Amino acid sequence: MPNVPNTPMLTSRGELNAAGHVTLKGNISVNSAYAASDHFALMLNGSIMNNHKPKKDFQHNLIETGAGYFTTFGPEKNRILEVYAGVGKGNSERVYKDKTSSGMITEDRQEINFNKTFFQVNYSSKRKQDLKLFGARFPLNYGTALRVSHLKMTEFMRNSVGQAKENNIFLEPVFFTRMAISNAVQIQYTSGSNFGLRNRKFLTAGNSVFSLGLVIGVGGRNLANDDQ
Repeated sequence: MPNVPNTPMLTSRGELNAAGHVTLKGNISVNSAYAASDHFALMLNGSIMNNHKPKKDFQHNLIETGAGYFTTFGPEKNRILEVYAGVGKGNSERVYKDKTSSGMITEDRQEINFNKTFFQVNYSSKRKQDLKLFGARFPLNYGTALRVSHLKMTEFMRNSVGQAKENNIFLEPVFFTRMAISNAVQIQYTSGSNFGLRNRKFLTAGNSVFSLGLVIGVGGRNLANDDQ
């Protein structure tokens, strides 16, 4: 189950960005980024999910950190390019169940610990079009991200028996739209896909990303007004 990629859209030194997202499956992602200089940034991300269904339980935890480069460009300096790389680690558990005359029994329990490395490119722009709603105007921001992640199992237990460990490379193209409700707060909708580049039995691509989130930004340049 992929976490929502961090797309802070940083513009200048001292800017701090924090965001929380939730997917339709109940995967919660928390992302943060800080611009340590006018072009260098640090990020810290986390993800958690605990989903229980009649025939399947799934839970996972992930934490990752990274660093990278950002810049603004274009005639009005209202386009943003970000490049990040980082590492992370996490765990997941899948439990498949079946109902019998004596109640629910566990048929298959899969427990995985893994390490992660990732490389990510974000592109975004701040357009002049606004969304008119209830007599008010809400500026819209658009962007896309492409993340390449390598996941490698460090431990794989199936029904308490050690299994052969797997690894895989995932390609994740993501598109997002933000609606500003104040100078510091935006609502973000994210959609994207997740593709596993290697044929694996257990470490396979998760569900596509469809999430709704809240983004808070402090500091930075107001690109929409730089040309005024």
